[in-house]
Amino acid sequence: MTDNDRRKLVIVGASLAGLRAAEVLRAEGFAGSLTIVGDEPHLPYDRPPLSKQVLTSEGRPAGTELPLPEGLEARWQLGRAAVGLNPETRTVTLADGALIAYDGLLIATGSAARGRPAGLPAPPRGVMTLRGWDDALALRAALVPGRRLVVIGAGFLGGEIAAAARARGLDVTLVEAAAQPLERAIGATAGAYIAALHREAGIDLRTGTTVTDFHAAADGRLTGVRLSDGSGLPVDTAVLALGAVPSTGWLAGSGLALDGGVHCDRYLRALRADGSVVPGVVAAGDVARVPHRLADGERLALGHWTNAVEQGTTAAHTLLAPDAPEPFAGVPSFWSDLHGARIRSVGLPAAADEARVVEHDLAGRRLEMSYHRAGRLIGALTIGRTGRLAAYRNALHEQAPLPEAGPRAAA
Repeated sequence: MTDNDRRKLVIVGASLAGLRAAEVLRAEGFAGSLTIVGDEPHLPYDRPPLSKQVLTSEGRPAGTELPLPEGLEARWQLGRAAVGLNPETRTVTLADGALIAYDGLLIATGSAARGRPAGLPAPPRGVMTLRGWDDALALRAALVPGRRLVVIGAGFLGGEIAAAARARGLDVTLVEAAAQPLERAIGATAGAYIAALHREAGIDLRTGTTVTDFHAAADGRLTGVRLSDGSGLPVDTAVLALGAVPSTGWLAGSGLALDGGVHCDRYLRALRADGSVVPGVVAAGDVARVPHRLADGERLALGHWTNAVEQGTTAAHTLLAPDAPEPFAGVPSFWSDLHGARIRSVGLPAAADEARVVEHDLAGRRLEMSYHRAGRLIGALTIGRTGRLAAYRNALHEQAPLPEAGPRAAA
């Protein structure tokens, strides 16, 4: 038996990044103890369908489960949230007080739905969020044709919820604080294009607007909302789609740097506040804040499907070979489908200081944008032109990696 076979590896987070890491660990010969902790009672499932197929289908749509590879031989701890980490004793504490010891730990707890903004009162019954499987089922039950829905936030999640509800025959209002949907993520031009798609589908899109109050009946059920322009809307259901925050609350007091996510080096090793490496701890997926070469080494937390898969792979490699880790060098990509339009992107459009229009054809449902930072290509987005992304992806992969620079050794 090798030393690796005697090691105990623990993954906190039973979703895409955690499952991918577990698969890689076993595929590359790790034969030791593997424990996977998840706060939900469900086995790993795919999250992108939650705001698409799950909302528009009856029952459970095909393809929502994440397949479990043969030979995983993991000890599953589902429905048991982690509430604490002690890197000195190398233990994870669960909500029931149980301790799990580890030699190597992957933090893959993802992110949680952002709550109501400051100044907005506590929401009444009928105001929902969408982050997990149970959220999706509850929201689907509320999407009854003919009812009135307001979605607060027109990002990708909010836009997809609005599109799904409209397809089910609801009267949908989409409220966005910025001048255009997704303006911070893909720029004003592409955002205006998305706005036109929503309006063509019959969605009442209110930009430059926020919700300032909720109205409720005597029984506590939502009946309406008040907007910042002074108008009011009668509403049966509201969804807060205001983004996500990395799930790091359980790491309070651990000594890890947690501002905006678990701070990592380019090998996905978790860092302390002083920049030193926390021995035996890595992070991956939405919860990880990682230096990205397309953003000149700025640490970013990216909530993309491909990012979770690629970081799960890198994190597994770092756990297996801590003395010779491989740097993370993935190029993020994301996709969305709105009102029949296929939206695809690679790179980091949100980090650009310039967006260039290559093609703009609203009637033909075609758009192509390239995104640049200090004159250098860092991203691209297409609608109805998916085949054009390959050239952009290749160009982004060929760019030089970050220079060799590591954090201080662990104390």
